[in-house]
Amino acid sequence: MTVWPLFPFILSRRQKSSEDGQSSEETDELSLIDHMEIMSRLTLKQENDDGPDVRAGSGDILLVHATETDRKDLVLYCEAFLTTYRTFITPEDLIKKLHYRYPFHASLLTYTFKKKVSKNTFFVLVRVVDELCLVEMTEDILMQLMDLVFRLVCNGELSLARVLRTNILDKVEQRKLLRYTYSLKPLAARGVAARPGTLHDFRSHEIADQLTLLDAELFYKIEIPEVLLWAKEQNEEKSANLTQFTEHFNNMSYWVRSIIILQEKAQDREKLLLKFIKIMKHLRKLNNFNSYLAILSALDSAPIRRLEWQKTTSEGLEEYCTLIDSSSSFRVYRAALADVEPPCIPYLGLILQDLTFVHLGNPDQINGKVNFSKRWQQFNILDSMRRFQQVHYDLKHNDDIVSFFNDFSDHLAEEALWELSLKIKPRNITRRKTEREEKT
Repeated sequence: MTVWPLFPFILSRRQKSSEDGQSSEETDELSLIDHMEIMSRLTLKQENDDGPDVRAGSGDILLVHATETDRKDLVLYCEAFLTTYRTFITPEDLIKKLHYRYPFHASLLTYTFKKKVSKNTFFVLVRVVDELCLVEMTEDILMQLMDLVFRLVCNGELSLARVLRTNILDKVEQRKLLRYTYSLKPLAARGVAARPGTLHDFRSHEIADQLTLLDAELFYKIEIPEVLLWAKEQNEEKSANLTQFTEHFNNMSYWVRSIIILQEKAQDREKLLLKFIKIMKHLRKLNNFNSYLAILSALDSAPIRRLEWQKTTSEGLEEYCTLIDSSSSFRVYRAALADVEPPCIPYLGLILQDLTFVHLGNPDQINGKVNFSKRWQQFNILDSMRRFQQVHYDLKHNDDIVSFFNDFSDHLAEEALWELSLKIKPRNITRRKTEREEKT
């Protein structure tokens, strides 16, 4: 069987290290195969410590440990590595290192052990490719991967070559489809102009269904790396789907505020607010915390809250506010989310807040090694979101309601909302305090 030589970019990387007088430890770690040797290079937790078994390690040894995929006790570790590796190595560099590790063993090991190590490494590589964000599928990465496919074919590994090639082509097709869909209007804006009428023309549970479908369409597009990187970089270009989802939340919330405050009569405003409370009730049954919170943030916003409302209406709203009470770190909401069975659309604002807290509160490195305890915390925050994305809603699309929403584009800005609120109720008129406000 022909064994092809290592690629030039790998050879040049090793030669450069020698020329610079640097240690070859990094390259040596990539070639380790003995489990005990690998474990000796990792920083492990103490006997009575909580958290992951692996606390820290060099980027290369963490990678090598992740390729020990035949060990059942390392399944969660591998998932955590694949979810968070972008925080310490780029996808392109990771693919290069896996590319290097795979053929290294193909020529130096006995057949049985060679197959196991090479197979493990290969399937980690396949997972990396499969989970690449579409914006990460650069021409350089594509060329590297096609080179590997060619090499697998030449080495007689036709089944593996076929698996990787299929994965690559799927990503290329997804990228083409993404470019095409960007030229189309989103689901909420399809069709003709917004349907005339009022919110009262539709049943509350039907409105909740359509809000959930619109949320779900955007939620399922969000890629986990977008959320992870947002806490660190807040780069809209790298987190395009997350940004679109956030804008959708904000537009919906301001749309709710606007249609309430644009009503001239107090009884009409009251009637609409009660309608939204009913919609929230159905959203809660659907486990759609995103639209639930978008509406709640509107009803509890200062321009709306300061107006006069019937006592029963205010008390009814108070009940819904308890779910997202920020005291005790959103304890009530976290408990509700923990008990939820998918499908579910979580409130991403809290996920981003938790990730930001972990990022700012923990160092990236411990004694010059990658702090994997930090990555483990990030993985646990993101894992529930991944689980929710895997189960979809079975709801029917209603063109009339979606057309009425009109992509939530017809809303007032914050300043205009305040002007109308003050026009309805000038500042010198005292509003009756709610029970929640009296407690504080």
